[in-house]
Amino acid sequence: MPNARMPALFVGHGSPMNAIEDNDWTRGWEDVAREIPRPKAILCVSAHWETQDLAVTADARPKTIHDFGGFPKALFDIQYPAPGSPELAARIPDITSIDTRQALDWGLDHGAWSVLCCMYPEADVPVVQLSLDRRLGARWHYEIGSRLAPLREEGVLVMGSGNIVHNLRAIDFRNPAPLPWAQRFRDEANALIAARQHDALVLYEMLGEDAVLSINSAEHYLPLLYILALQRPGETARLFNDDVFAAISMTSVLIGG
Repeated sequence: MPNARMPALFVGHGSPMNAIEDNDWTRGWEDVAREIPRPKAILCVSAHWETQDLAVTADARPKTIHDFGGFPKALFDIQYPAPGSPELAARIPDITSIDTRQALDWGLDHGAWSVLCCMYPEADVPVVQLSLDRRLGARWHYEIGSRLAPLREEGVLVMGSGNIVHNLRAIDFRNPAPLPWAQRFRDEANALIAARQHDALVLYEMLGEDAVLSINSAEHYLPLLYILALQRPGETARLFNDDVFAAISMTSVLIGG
């Protein structure tokens, strides 16, 4: 689809086990990959790469990072050998107007590959990751997201990967029923996304105790702000995979699709 604006995508990635399971969430990711134009490259902002600067993966062949423990060997056996794009990485400082470290010490963490192995199982779309600079506040993360807008015109899929509600400490894994505060904040966040109330979502600490419990340490929430910042006038935000498991929401958001 030449000259078409690429949608932008936030995925609630949940457990890395989704990479080796067939469930409603993985099928939701597969469906979206079939619906949207095939990207020339993917720029992923993952909850699982936090830095004290802004960094971008610059490897031509990024490694698959198994950044977790206590899971079956089958999960550790997965390799996602998608190419990188040093050319795209080298452009990020100019696009964002921020000095961006060209990182050779990272790769693709499970926030990226556990979803992309469902969306693009052939691993034939170049993938670059952009880090979460934790020196910066939520407003700055939203601003950086807005600066990535030119990439959409070039066929690059900008993808945020996290979970809008994410509080592992509150979960009893024997009981998947949604916790009341997690359900309430999921509903409130969904309503704000639908109403395009981005300022309220950026100022999430003002949304009350449900938000504080749901967002917790914020690394899983901040990737959402990058994607909301890319919404253009007249573009819809479509929710899918809109489930809550205990204190994790799998809600995903497609902008402009």
